[in-house]
Amino acid sequence: MSKRSAYYGCDAGEDEEGGSVGHPGDADADLAAVLHALGDPVRLALVRRMAEDGESACSPDGVDVPRSTLSNHWRILREAGVTQTRRAGKARLMALRRADLDARFPGLLAAVLAEDKR
Repeated sequence: MSKRSAYYGCDAGEDEEGGSVGHPGDADADLAAVLHALGDPVRLALVRRMAEDGESACSPDGVDVPRSTLSNHWRILREAGVTQTRRAGKARLMALRRADLDARFPGLLAAVLAEDKR
């Protein structure tokens, strides 16, 4: 992890010049990687929060895990193609790639999010 990523307390999702890295293309998302990313309770909670509230800050309220662990969760979600990270000044905001996931794996995200309502 770069010094920049550690400074912001989350996986910055960009290279040293500020360009995005680690966001797989729509057709490159791998089902196994997506399922792995959604299989952890903390990551699933982050995805549910983004599905409901939109973008999320690096360290959202109510998530009780160390910052380094949270950074790793964000990295796994981003590299699986579940989220994308954008820079807003010094902050990093993560958003759910709902349209991309729905196009690549129709119904998967809806099924995962609906499971919480049962």
